[in-house]
Amino acid sequence: MNPLTGFFRDGFCRTDDENQGQHLVCAIVTRQFLEFSRNRGNDLMTPRPELRFPGLKPGDRWCLHVLRWREAYEAGVAPPVLLASTHQSVLRYVTMAMLRELAFEE
Repeated sequence: MNPLTGFFRDGFCRTDDENQGQHLVCAIVTRQFLEFSRNRGNDLMTPRPELRFPGLKPGDRWCLHVLRWREAYEAGVAPPVLLASTHQSVLRYVTMAMLRELAFEE
């Protein structure tokens, strides 16, 4: 909830037909991942108030695009995942083994 995440900015990694981005992996972002994403053209650190986006810092929880998470995983920089908060449809793109490998459990 702080920062307020999710496609609908309601704190949940959920989807509907409008969410073409598949922002469904609930992750705890790291500096390494944020820099990786910025280098791929998606700056998640700079605030964008017009999009109700505060900018992220390491340790923030955020709903990531499943394909970006997979790309980061393949590059060895994927952030930890909160399995209970990650949408089950991500299993179309990544395996449960990949998610469990980087699972963060409270």
